Amino acid sequence: MLLEHIHYFAGIVFIAVAALLPIIDPFAGAPIYLAMTSGLSPEERARTAKLVALNSFVLLLASILIGAYVLDFFGVSIPAVQVAGGIVVCALAWSLLNGPTTPEVSAAATPAPDSLTQRAFYPLTMPLTVGPGSISVAITLGANPPRDLRALLTTTLAHVVGVLITVLAIYLCYRYADRLVSRLGKTGTQIMIRLTAFILLAIGTQIIWNGARTMLDGVIHSGTPTTPSMSVPAASER
Repeated sequence: MLLEHIHYFAGIVFIAVAALLPIIDPFAGAPIYLAMTSGLSPEERARTAKLVALNSFVLLLASILIGAYVLDFFGVSIPAVQVAGGIVVCALAWSLLNGPTTPEVSAAATPAPDSLTQRAFYPLTMPLTVGPGSISVAITLGANPPRDLRALLTTTLAHVVGVLITVLAIYLCYRYADRLVSRLGKTGTQIMIRLTAFILLAIGTQIIWNGARTMLDGVIHSGTPTTPSMSVPAASER
């Protein structure tokens, strides 16, 4: 019995990490994080990485535990979240693609703590790190929770551990982003930033398309013909 619970717990943790980590991909986001925090000191960048990790933990865990209920309360569907979030991702990627070739390092005064906290949430946490894709996956992970209290507690704890592992990877990649890209050099870093921004733009476009296609499919399949002559044969009947 104990081994079954351990196996169940480990399986939920593995599924959570395997589902969230590839779509978040903090290693690929490290060059963009470094470029967007170029005006900060190493200490401020480290603090910002910690804030991003904390924000990511809260967003992911909240999406898993109550995301489906919140969307249902406001009557918002996951495809609508994908379309809206994909637009935000595309806007961020476009600004990075058309930004200066060299990050502007500001020698001004140290940013205020409130300003640093706001920047850590938007756009560094959302949508750069936890975007609509990862939120949709997190909501899916938390959908249809088990009704048994013991299984529910085990699943919840496993999700917490899985999110913690994912967030730890985010923190390490962002905290040591300068070391990760130091071997690329200045030119290599700029190429990596532009390439990652383009991939981010493609991901945002794909997210928009996925949401729009799902909504269009729902409209098509929910429509009922008023007369037999107006009916359209299904694909399997053609």
